[in-house]
Formats: sequence, structure tokens, C-alpha cells
Amino acid sequence: NRKIGLGIMGWADMLFRLGIPYDSEEAVVLAERIMDFIRQKAVETSQALADERGPFPAFNGSVHDVPGRPPMRNATVTTIAPTGTISIIANTTSGIEPLFAICYHRNVLDNQRLVEVHPYFKELAQREGFYSDGLMEKIAEEGSIQHIAGIPDWVKRVFVTSHDISPEWHVRMQAAFQKSTDNAVSKTVNFSNDAALKDIEEVYLLAYELGCKGVTVYRDGSRDEQVLSFGKDKKQVSRAQHEEQVLPAPRPRPAVTGGMTIKMKTGCGNLYVTVNEDEKGLCEVFTQMGKAGGCAASQSESVSRMVSLALRSGVEADAIVKQLSGIRCPSPLWQNGEMILSCSDALAKALRQYRDLREAAGPETVKVVDLPVPGRKTRRGDADNLQAALGSQCPDCGGSLDFAEGCATCHGCGFSKCS
Repeated sequence: NRKIGLGIMGWADMLFRLGIPYDSEEAVVLAERIMDFIRQKAVETSQALADERGPFPAFNGSVHDVPGRPPMRNATVTTIAPTGTISIIANTTSGIEPLFAICYHRNVLDNQRLVEVHPYFKELAQREGFYSDGLMEKIAEEGSIQHIAGIPDWVKRVFVTSHDISPEWHVRMQAAFQKSTDNAVSKTVNFSNDAALKDIEEVYLLAYELGCKGVTVYRDGSRDEQVLSFGKDKKQVSRAQHEEQVLPAPRPRPAVTGGMTIKMKTGCGNLYVTVNEDEKGLCEVFTQMGKAGGCAASQSESVSRMVSLALRSGVEADAIVKQLSGIRCPSPLWQNGEMILSCSDALAKALRQYRDLREAAGPETVKVVDLPVPGRKTRRGDADNLQAALGSQCPDCGGSLDFAEGCATCHGCGFSKCS
């Protein structure tokens, strides 16, 4: 059918500039005229394209296949689509929606709250002489200017927000655009928190009577978290309390735990991984480097602490294994027929081995296990293919290291382990 959908964005901003209230007959008539013009030009262009390239494949027998009427390249040409994201990028109002709030608070770094003011309202307020930071703060707290002193009445009449407009005017504006829109119109009818079932019913019936293809209603506060909101700290405190109730917390560590220690061979030396559990399952992991110290030991300890915290907070061991597996360092080694890519990868493999051994041994058995560690093996014996066997990775650029002349070198960036 080759359907397309031309539409508009920034309707409320245009009404502000023209000084026309959103909830007025003048705005409804203007909406009908503008959308009718857009559709006429879209139809003319689609007909011209059909004359040049042919109509859409399903044209014959369609509603557009009328004797004496030129064929159409497109089955539909107009749509009022949701533009919530791109309208933010364009710094304008979304689709045909009214403005949500004249001023609102934005949370920035260091928990600071800044007042964002609609640019044209700010320009107008400064020009008319009633702008002040205190007034903008008050508007941000109220969400509307209708009951704030010091603002001219004609400004209040023009700068209405979605909650200032009655549901009837929301539907009438949608219906005005629907008359010249082939597809549906994206529009939300906003209700106050005290809206009743009867109010919703009246909107549905009115939308049906005026020819809308669909209607969306939203009662303020009907969801735990709203996409947009205004007002003071009352709602924010309530939301923070709700978030605190669902935050996970690690369970206390018992005085006595049982488990096993697994020896893993890594490029930094032997890594001893101790996995312990309590009556609820795995609860902690300790790591100890054999000969290496410094960064290698501190990093493995930090990872094991985070793993322990996650285990006691209810995170499944399999999820941790999945996250740690495959992390690479410049010095991987082979052990028991599999490659140990890094200390984190060794910890993941140790957790997996512990799980497998625990399941095989049964719940009564807790012992220290020292797995046999064969010497370094490669899939190819010659030194020329050592790099391919180990899969070594350049620590600077991530490229492959070439082992030649007794030294690992990266041809991508020039890194050399011997220099």
C-alpha cells in the first residue's frame, strides 16, 4: 500500500506565538485549515508521483480507485504521530499536544534543582515586565499560571497547559486534526486525579461522535512513576520512599560458613579461589594470589568482594559467572584443556567448578580441593604459533600480539612487552 504519514509538531508553540488559546474555537478552526492544506498538498504530490512511477500495488479496487480521480502513489498520506523524543531535540512541543508545564524543575549534578522556563514565555515575561526568578520558581511549584498573581489575564488565557484544558477541548482539538488525517491521531486527554469513571465514559463517547479513530486518556497520579511531573518535594519524597522499599540488601554473613578452595593458574600467577556458602546458598568468595601482589592482588580482591556482596543480595551465581566469563588480559594461560583468559575469568570458572563439584559430591561434603595444574600447553608446539594458541591481546589497542624473537609485539600500535 506504500502508506506514508505527514504530520505536524510544535502546534502549541505556534498558538503561543499567535496569541491564540488552545481551548478556543479559533484554535480548532485553525487546526482544521492547516491539516486540510497539508493533506491537499500531500494528495497532489502523491498523484503526481503515481503519474510518474505508477500507483501503489493494491490500488485497483481500493477506495482510491474512483473513475475520474487520478491514481495515488500512496494509500495514506497523513498521520499525527507521537513526537515526544524528537520534539525535545527540536526544543518544541510534542505533536498537537498542549504544553505540559510552563516551568518545571530539572535535577542536575550534585543534586541541584534548576528551574526550566518555556523560552517564549520567558521572553514575553521579560518584555512585559513581570519576570522574576521567584515567580518562575512559584510557577514550577504550581505547574500552572492560572492562579498566580502578578501575571496579566491575557497571558494566562493564552499560556494554558494540558491540565488547564478541559477533556472536551482535548477531544475537539483531536477531532479537528482527524478530519484531514488518513491514519490515527496521537493525542492524550489529561484528567485530574479526582476524575470519575463517568468522566472517562463521556470522553470516549465524544471521541466516537466527532469521528476520532482512537482516544487515549490519562488520569494524573494513576501510575507510580510518571514520564513528566511538576510540583514540590512532596511527590519526590514519596517516590524516594517507594524506591527505598524495593532496594535489595545483602543478607548478614553467618559466623561459620563452609566451602572449598580451588587453585587456578593465571598469567599473574596462581589464584586460590575460596567459595563459601550458608544455609541459603553461596554467600562469599575470597581470592588470594600466589606470588603476584600489587595491582593483581588488589583487583582480584575487589572483584571477589563485589561478588560476595552480589551473592548475599540474591544474585544468582550463574549470572555472575556469565558476567565475568570471557574477560581478557594480555597474559592468558591454559589449564585442564581450557584457556584462562584473566583473573576474573578464572574466578568465573572456579565458581562454575564449585557448583559442579558441589552437585556431584552432595550437600554433606565440604573440603579443600587442589585441582591438578599441568604445565602450560598449546594447541601447536612451535613458537611461531604461540600467539595463536594463547590468543594474547595487546593491552594498548586490543589487537593480537605476535610472539617473535622471544618477545610479544603488536604490529597494530607498536607495543612491545620487552621494551
